[in-house]
Parts: sequence; C-alpha cells; structure tokens
Amino acid sequence: MIQIIINSIISTSIYLLIGISFSIIYKIYKFFDLSHAAILTCAAYICLLLLNLQKIGAGIFIIAVILCSIMGCILELTILKYHRRKANSKLILMLTSIGIFIIIQNSISMIFGDETKSIRSKVVEKGTQVFGATITPTQEIIILIGVIVSIIIYLGLKYTKIGKSSKAVESQAEIARLSGINTNQVIFWSMALGSAVAGLAGILIALDVDMTPTMGMNALLMGIVAMIIGGVKSIPGIALGALLLALSQNIGTWYFGAQWQDAIAFGILLVFLIFRPQGFLGKKIKKATV
Repeated sequence: MIQIIINSIISTSIYLLIGISFSIIYKIYKFFDLSHAAILTCAAYICLLLLNLQKIGAGIFIIAVILCSIMGCILELTILKYHRRKANSKLILMLTSIGIFIIIQNSISMIFGDETKSIRSKVVEKGTQVFGATITPTQEIIILIGVIVSIIIYLGLKYTKIGKSSKAVESQAEIARLSGINTNQVIFWSMALGSAVAGLAGILIALDVDMTPTMGMNALLMGIVAMIIGGVKSIPGIALGALLLALSQNIGTWYFGAQWQDAIAFGILLVFLIFRPQGFLGKKIKKATV
C-alpha cells in the first residue's frame, strides 16, 4: 500500500503541472487547446535531440522548456491571434488546435520514429526504501519540482501584476481592455507560461517512464480531468483533483490491471460532471433573478 501511495504522489506531481499549464491557457482562451499536448511531447524530444547533438548536462532541460515556451508564443502570435481577430468560434479554434497537434505529432514520428525513446541515464538508479516501498532519485526530483513549481505559479498568479491582470482578462476581457490592461500582452504571457509548464511536465514524464510520439494526448487528458474535478480556476483544487485521480488510478491498477486506468479517470470525471461540475474548490454559478 505504501508503494501505491508513493506512485500516486509521483503521478499527482505530473498531473498537477499539466492541469495548471492547461488551466492557465484555458482561462484566457476559453477553449480546449489540444495542441498543448504536442508542446508537451516536443519538450521530451527536444531533450533527446540535444542529448544526441551534444552532452550539456541539465542545461538541456532548461533549453527545452524555453523552446516550448517560444513554440507556444509563436502559435499565439500567428494562428490563435488571427482567429481571435476574426472572432471565430471556439469550435474552429479547437479544430485548429487538433490540426496543429496532428501535424506536430506526425512530424515527430517521421523524424524520430514511433518506438519508445529514453533520455534517462543508462546507469541503474538505486531507489530509496521508504517503509518497504521504493522511490528513485529521479522520482524524488519529480515530486520536488512539481511542488515547488506549483507553489511559485500559485503565488505569482495571486500577487504579481501580470497575475492580477490575467484574472481580470479571464473574467471580462473587454472590460479589462477598457480599463487599460493590455489584453494581448496578458494572453501572450499566459501562453508562454502555460507552454513552459507543459514542456516541464513532458520532460518529467520522459524521465520517469520514457517517451513516444503519442505520449502527449493521454497525459494532457489526465491533466484536464484533474483540472475539471479540482476546479478550473483553483490551483489547490487542481492539486486535490490530481491526487484523487492518481490514487484512484494506482489503486485500480493494483487490483484490476493497468488497462483500467483510463476508464477509472473518465469514470471519476463523469461522476463530478453529474454531481459537482464546478469541481472540488470551484464556485457554483448562481442564476440571476429579476
């Protein structure tokens, strides 16, 4: 049981980062940007490419995160901004993001192949024993990074100027613009931050369980489930959602097998959508009466 708890904490750290990264973008754009999955995947393969070109240590991870952030900004400045100017529907934006995802995923498959790749050291890590369970140094780092990055983003969005501006834009973009807030700048930095965090999550996934060109979509869906059951606008809520999801999946895998992981995730999502659609810490929208 201790091993299940440790595995759940590791999964929680990754789901939390993905959920936060998607939430940052979703709150601003108000549509499901599925190209986010491609950015997550790209981070792992950028690391692989840099490792093959030149061994520059841990710096490759920082470079990969920065490049993913730049990739998100390019998508915003070219494709997404164009659709916003045209006032195209959210459906068109989502279909566009699916097209971007397919193009990037297929490009990765063509360049690197479909087989599983690894950016982990060939040296076998000796795990630490915790009450009979085992956790490797890489997994300890994953948990530490997940906690630290989540806290930094939570505090940054709550107390910094750009964080407060983003809350105004996500609430009423037009009123925020009339108030003097540069909405395009807020959207740009939200995309930059969300893409960077997604890239970081992609690297952590690759370090833990290796990578394939199709890794991004399933990881993104788990992050979205954690975000919805936790509350879209609440980072503490997303943390609770990620923990519930991870615990349920790991307990289900222990008793029923790994093939039930996705069914468990979407079963939990369905329950929340029926009985508590606003999530753990989300606020229920009150109907206005005249």
